[in-house]
Amino acid sequence: MNIQLSKFGTTLTSRQLGKEAYNAFLPSLNDVKETENIFVDFSGVNTFSPSWGDEFLTNLVKKYNNRLIILNSNNLSVKSTLKLLEDINKFKFNIEN
Repeated sequence: MNIQLSKFGTTLTSRQLGKEAYNAFLPSLNDVKETENIFVDFSGVNTFSPSWGDEFLTNLVKKYNNRLIILNSNNLSVKSTLKLLEDINKFKFNIEN
């Protein structure tokens, strides 16, 4: 499964908006098979805040662990937020560039 984060906007900020995006996307995850990877694509995202990321990505990591693969994370805002989330939550994202 591919998740194109830019469909939620190019500026992903605020805990509330991240939670709303996750809850809106949750039904799409019902069809994910147990062996299927989840690809999260950051292309087109300009700003990515830790609060939005915590509500959206941290929940996905808890559910899918290493099956969650981060794509196109070269944007400085994205890289910084991913690093911060890793430090806070004590996990490592599976990042593919």
